[in-house]
Amino acid sequence: MKNVLIISGHPDLSQSVANAAILEELATALPDAEIRYLDKLYPNGQIDVPQEQEALLKADLIVWQFPFSWYSVPGLLKLWIDRVFTHGFAHGSQAKLNGKKLLVSLTAGAPKAVYATDGFFGHNIEEYFAQFESTARLCNLDHQQPIYTCGLSYVGRDQALAAEQRAEAKVFAQDVIARIKELSK
Repeated sequence: MKNVLIISGHPDLSQSVANAAILEELATALPDAEIRYLDKLYPNGQIDVPQEQEALLKADLIVWQFPFSWYSVPGLLKLWIDRVFTHGFAHGSQAKLNGKKLLVSLTAGAPKAVYATDGFFGHNIEEYFAQFESTARLCNLDHQQPIYTCGLSYVGRDQALAAEQRAEAKVFAQDVIARIKELSK
């Protein structure tokens, strides 16, 4: 398997059901993949840019795993992108990420039905993904079709709902694992 780098962009995995379950499954199924848990590495938001850039340089496949937050990436992942994907490293004439694959994997809290032109948000969820394609294009990354699941929102302390969402997240994780294995051949 090629070098796989998974960036966990959840702002606080200790409060997560779905993303925590997905990342547990990924860690078990892909023991050679490097998983960088941004919430644990940078609880104060002080990103170690050289260390993150070094991890990216080693990777053949970069996976961003995160909960969809305000129709985008969570703040911590956005900060990481802002600090790490600098001109001269990620883009520009001296860019160093050329040709690496980028797979965006996300969980959306709202059900899929609200992500439709006739749904509550008035847009298909895929319309929100143009930003990922544009980032990949700017950085000459090989953008892969994003993979996502909907309806996995914060469930609070309801243990039955949490167990149900954990089970759904594990099923989704198997799809993510299959995609990663397919892309890393």
